[in-house]
Amino acid sequence: MKKINYVDSIRNPIITEKATILSEQNKTVFKVHNGANKKTIKKNIEKLFKVNVIKINIINQKPKLKIKQGRKSHKSGYKKAIITLKKGQSIDLTTGV
Repeated sequence: MKKINYVDSIRNPIITEKATILSEQNKTVFKVHNGANKKTIKKNIEKLFKVNVIKINIINQKPKLKIKQGRKSHKSGYKKAIITLKKGQSIDLTTGV
């Protein structure tokens, strides 16, 4: 299996209403590579953003079947990680990596 680069394992942040509510509790949500695990995600977040990660929760979003005008298509699934940071730290999602 090909080794995942630390920049590639974290795809993009998820900015939704629910993710914004979580940010008040020092939590940030990212879409991550399907082959990534908690240890690599923690190491990569700490290296990229220079913060201390306390906890990581991973959720696998399953692919969904969509029907539009009688045609079937699939919305691809993905893996997302909810990262809890040390109190007083935050990740500024407006700046580029």
